[in-house]
Amino acid sequence: MDNQEEVSAFLKSRRARITPEQAGLPVYGQRRVPGLRRGEVAVLAGMSVEYYTRMERGSLAGASDSVLDALAQALRLNDTERDHLYAPAPGPGAAGPKKATVRPGVLRIVEGLHDQPAYVRNNRMDILAANPLARALHCKLFETGAEPVNTCRFVFLDPRATRLYPDWERVAREGVGVLRVEAAKNPYDRELSNLIGELSTRSDAFRTMWGAHGVHVFTEGTKRFLHPAVGEMELVHESLNLLGDEGLALTVYSADPGTPAADALKLLASWAATRQQDPADPQPRPER
Repeated sequence: MDNQEEVSAFLKSRRARITPEQAGLPVYGQRRVPGLRRGEVAVLAGMSVEYYTRMERGSLAGASDSVLDALAQALRLNDTERDHLYAPAPGPGAAGPKKATVRPGVLRIVEGLHDQPAYVRNNRMDILAANPLARALHCKLFETGAEPVNTCRFVFLDPRATRLYPDWERVAREGVGVLRVEAAKNPYDRELSNLIGELSTRSDAFRTMWGAHGVHVFTEGTKRFLHPAVGEMELVHESLNLLGDEGLALTVYSADPGTPAADALKLLASWAATRQQDPADPQPRPER
């Protein structure tokens, strides 16, 4: 995956989404390109057209922080997009990330969260470890039998994903955005490239979202689930990068006490315990 091509396509996509009116620029004559022209971005960023053109061709070598700041402001980049632009690319021949394993201490933390779904994922969105409540929450993912379970592969290739996630499009776009960030950081990660290639080939939706060049980093937020056993619930999630374990992150879901979501989590825990006792009984029996 060529980083210069990635930078070029990213800058073009950000330029195309801003209209002259939004940028406070006058509009003259017929426009043949969506969004801003290169010269207009150069004016907004305070640089020459030639210099911006070179940057948009993928060459950011030698660009100072102040130049990148001006460009980010001109293109109205959010914090995640700024980090994506500023991230230095490894040179050709750089090794991809090492195969990540979850440390025993981290596994004990995950397993110790009895009333909160928790799992550890890598930079490719593979779930490497999950506690029983997380497996119950994502029961359809773990029914695929794949090892490891990959959330992006499930979202785009399994029709059950649209039922599990009422906000499927937002979930899908965020997943694509995470892969886009990782592809820029690790362009020589063969497994990541293979995953992106597989999804691009098999999913029209993924291919369209990938072409939009959106980027995303999971930190905190909310996600809605329509679970087959307990119905709809909206949970808060926190994602924490594991220091010392590059590419690994811990995600924990929770609900405010006394809310319907908290009641749903208790019911989910009860259902998960029942399934552990009788794994041959796959049918959920909601009590509400």
